[in-house]
Amino acid sequence: MNKLRLKTLLGPAIAALLLAGCTVGPKYHTPAATVQPPPASYKESPTQFPDSGDWKVAQPQDAMLHGKWWEIYNDPELNALEEQLNVNNQNIKQSFENFMEARTLVAQARSQLFPTVGTAPSYQRSLGSANLHGSTGSTGATSGGAQTTVYTIPVTASWEPDLWGKVRNTIHEAQYNAQLSAADLENERLSQQASLAVFFFELRGQDALQRVFDETVEADKKSVELSRARYETGVDDEISLVQAENALQTAESEGTNLGIARSQFEHAIAVLIGTTPSSFSIPVKPLNAAPPVIPVGVPSQLLERRPDIAASERAMAAANAQIGIAVAAYYPNVTLSGTGGFQSSSIKNLLTLPSGFWSVGPTLSETIFDAGLRRATVQQFVALYNADVAGYRQTVLTAFQQVEDEMAAVRILSKQIQQQIEAEKSGERFLELAKARYFTGVDTYLNVLVAQTTLLSDQQTLASLRTQAMTASVQLIEALGGGWDRSQLPSPAEVSKKVTKSEIGSQK
Repeated sequence: MNKLRLKTLLGPAIAALLLAGCTVGPKYHTPAATVQPPPASYKESPTQFPDSGDWKVAQPQDAMLHGKWWEIYNDPELNALEEQLNVNNQNIKQSFENFMEARTLVAQARSQLFPTVGTAPSYQRSLGSANLHGSTGSTGATSGGAQTTVYTIPVTASWEPDLWGKVRNTIHEAQYNAQLSAADLENERLSQQASLAVFFFELRGQDALQRVFDETVEADKKSVELSRARYETGVDDEISLVQAENALQTAESEGTNLGIARSQFEHAIAVLIGTTPSSFSIPVKPLNAAPPVIPVGVPSQLLERRPDIAASERAMAAANAQIGIAVAAYYPNVTLSGTGGFQSSSIKNLLTLPSGFWSVGPTLSETIFDAGLRRATVQQFVALYNADVAGYRQTVLTAFQQVEDEMAAVRILSKQIQQQIEAEKSGERFLELAKARYFTGVDTYLNVLVAQTTLLSDQQTLASLRTQAMTASVQLIEALGGGWDRSQLPSPAEVSKKVTKSEIGSQK
């Protein structure tokens, strides 16, 4: 009898375990990233433009940046700021905590694979009503007002076997979302690092412009002194003196205005490295560097280098798992539940064998009619997956566009800088000739003023172009994915590991 009872109890459980390997829903395969295969090389590669100035690519073509990409600029001050950013940037910390949260959701999903066990010990003492009468045998004796005491220590257990892969798909979805969050973290880190480098070179560019205006002001002061001497000796008229003074005052005013942008870039850098602008400053140092040789690799590598592409691809995988979850709703659910424990009216007999009780049994549930709810839910997640596929391909296309844009910018700026250097030399010669003709009385001071304005404009343009070239090189590195590659993305097993206090505490 006991063997028969054991078989009756274990039969449904064994059958459920045998069925637990079935997973419904579509299998995930990464779709093609683009309609056409990636080209062998970038359209805007300098190798396609022999007259592209100083802009070159690293050899071999498949070389890529790794790790601390900003070190390619060989600027110790930039390196130190980037290290501070990696530790103290609050946007990166926020993304990190979002990643930690995503990992806890994996643990929550995995808990559904196991039974839940609970207990609710109770003590109850009750008094029956004295007005309740009953008969005992033939004597007709009545009883009422009886007191009862019940001690109970129950244990309940419930388990729903994952017959159709609903729980496993839920785990996969959480794992993919955690990987997506990890990619988002790296994308945010890259964005913040690139912003810091851009602001740093913009600030240095303002220092270079300031040097141009400082030199112009000094030259204009000498011109004012000379014009005043010529006016006071009667060699020249007052209008030349006024023109010289106006040029000086204008240069001083425009030079003063540069302080606005410099201060704002300095404040922005302070916030990026997690400090208050009032307690942070960067020494003045004009930009005098040229963009380094940047390894761009080949277009096909871009799919493995960009964290935003990795995040978009993981979103598709998560959406595919959601379809499996929705499909599982078509199938019946089996719940195995049981209750056991001890119950006695005397506490001293509570834990004895005769006080034991138990019950166990399976429950089968299936939705017979839902007015198309399950079908609509599946269609919803299929549409969501298709939308994610389109979003993934758009992310890839945008990535290619950004690389081409920045390569074109750096290439064209490199050539334009060479042209502007020649223009600056012509401006300097123009000013020399204008001054000579003025001092010999051939022309008025107006021609000198025109030459000064022309040279100042040429110098401003050259300083701005050099700044643009440096920032464009940073944006090209960002478009290429910085020093990241997909091998650094944590695996499903890694995001499933328990989140420790040290992991969270290290980011506080």
